[in-house]
Amino acid sequence: MDDLPDQLVWDILGRIKKTTDRNSASLACKRLYHLDNEQRKSLRVGCGLDPANQALTSLCNRFPTLTRVDIVYSGWMSKLGKQLDDQGLLILSNNCPCLTDLTLSYCTFITNAGLTYLSSCSNLSALKLIFTPRINGCGILSLVVGCKNLKSLHLIRCLNVSSVEWLEYLGKLEVLEDLSIKNCRAIGEGDLIKLGPSWQKLKRLQFEVDANYRYMKLYDRLAVDRWLKQGVPCESMEELNLVNCIISPGRGLACVMAKCKNLEKIRLDMCVGLRDCDIIGLARKSSKLQSISLRVPSDFSIPPLVNDPVRLTDESLKAIAENCSLLESVRLSFSDGEFPSFSSFTLNGILTLIKMCPIRELSLDHVYSFNDDGMEALCSAEYLETLELARCQEISDDGLQHISRFPRLCVLRLNKCLGVTDDGLKLLVGSYKLDSLFVEDCPQISERGVQGVAKSVTFKQDLSWMY
Repeated sequence: MDDLPDQLVWDILGRIKKTTDRNSASLACKRLYHLDNEQRKSLRVGCGLDPANQALTSLCNRFPTLTRVDIVYSGWMSKLGKQLDDQGLLILSNNCPCLTDLTLSYCTFITNAGLTYLSSCSNLSALKLIFTPRINGCGILSLVVGCKNLKSLHLIRCLNVSSVEWLEYLGKLEVLEDLSIKNCRAIGEGDLIKLGPSWQKLKRLQFEVDANYRYMKLYDRLAVDRWLKQGVPCESMEELNLVNCIISPGRGLACVMAKCKNLEKIRLDMCVGLRDCDIIGLARKSSKLQSISLRVPSDFSIPPLVNDPVRLTDESLKAIAENCSLLESVRLSFSDGEFPSFSSFTLNGILTLIKMCPIRELSLDHVYSFNDDGMEALCSAEYLETLELARCQEISDDGLQHISRFPRLCVLRLNKCLGVTDDGLKLLVGSYKLDSLFVEDCPQISERGVQGVAKSVTFKQDLSWMY
């Protein structure tokens, strides 16, 4: 190794992905130790920092070219020593001039003052805050004012962050490409209009409302009505992920869905108010769509605040099939409940999607309309490689036996399916047609019954969910 040029050694070290392996390699000799120090780009620390500020200072001095730092205090207890505080963020901003990507997770000692220190990190382009309860909107504003190159911002369970000036200021910068807001109770769907011009650049949006506080912003008419007055250009949007959101006709997130002409992936999970016209408008505009996941609230999970609950029908699936010729991944799911949803898609609607699109991955969860006839129809699905069936109680051994005729299927997942037994898998035993088989919590399938069905078999049995 002594004869190798530094650049080649750096390349070798860069191919070592595990931190533990990288640390071991750096201890092999002094040369590797010093070269690793010069080239190390990422660092993940947390509960092991003790004393935190002194240890971070030492690490920053040792690795002067750090671009990514993850500070994670998940599982922290007071006996592990004091957490990193605002002074630690000042140390980070002063000693990491190349910092571009920062994650602060469960850092409960950090306040707005710490984010103010970070505002001097002019190269910071990605920030993720996970459960930082002492930070509010003022702290976020001070950071975005200083970090004008922020392209990615993730706020997860930041309970005291409200949508004040920071969201509007960030929108005017027109550099944001990736925004994730999850379970931040003080931020509602209507507040996203404050992004203004940044909608033009946004490529990924994830917005998840805390289900227990879903309706706090329902009657905030002033914020919601701004959607009607201001156009929302979403031409750059590639990925849209909405959970527990309210979809209101002609306003809010419904406006976003209707304008994403470059959308490739969409997930709509328990979004109340979603209508056929929303999905049809999305399908007609998003011809590049490759992946769709729909988890629909059952009639029993829609709260009384929503009058005249709207149901999706096969018209939505038909529009997707006719307009999204690149669709490869489909997940249809209905919410947990004692009874199946009355608003479920019919078998014909699901099969229309399968026949007209090159579906490689299909996942059906709690879809009671899918039965043995549907399994037989999948024999003509020439692109299907992965099939997941969860709580599909209308499928029996007769349907399962059709799997031996599927042209390309290589991965099968069965979860909580009551109607299938070992007999349904017998035709596959010894054929090794499947690369992988996952069976979980299916009461009539035994561990012995899955042996020899696939090259790789995973079997789990916990029937407590039935009682």
